[in-house]
Amino acid sequence: MSGTPYDIAALLGSRICHDLISPLGAIGNGVELLSMTGMSDGAEMSLISDSVDHANARIRYFRIAFGAGSDVNRIGRTEIATVLEDLAKTSKLGMAWEVPGDITRNEAKLAFLLMMCLETAMPYGGNMRVALDGAHWSVTGTADKLKIDPDLWQVLSAPSVATPEITPAQVQFLLAADLMKTHDPRPCVQMDSTRIEISY
Repeated sequence: MSGTPYDIAALLGSRICHDLISPLGAIGNGVELLSMTGMSDGAEMSLISDSVDHANARIRYFRIAFGAGSDVNRIGRTEIATVLEDLAKTSKLGMAWEVPGDITRNEAKLAFLLMMCLETAMPYGGNMRVALDGAHWSVTGTADKLKIDPDLWQVLSAPSVATPEITPAQVQFLLAADLMKTHDPRPCVQMDSTRIEISY
């Protein structure tokens, strides 16, 4: 393996998501078969069905955000839009993808990680928007009420001075900051009481 750089965390993320998609799909198919026999009536089966749908949507999202990226391989706009639409069905967040055409997997990976960063500041719901204008990206979150941890956001805006305690639920900040190292100038993070915008 010498001489070959591996992103072990991303490969692990891809493997976990890949292995979980199949059994979740099987559970979903089982629930669908039960509905055809009339056995899926009731709150219990509805809860199982909704939980499987949510888990499927999150796993597909995580596969892009945490899986292996690439500056060569591309991902289609339709696939991304479908993932976000399915996730929004089980979320308090609206998600608008205003990016024309296909993009590289690394571009999608970074955008999804930044959306997860926004999610930490939007526990009460709100709207997210990802837009691409020429070569300029913007990832924006708006809400009536945001919950912002300034020290945590320094991981993106000022990584050289950031010293927050990172929990597993916040790992997306580290991963996004690592992907953004190659951007010149540094990505800009602007925020107020109802809006956060990350542009790069």
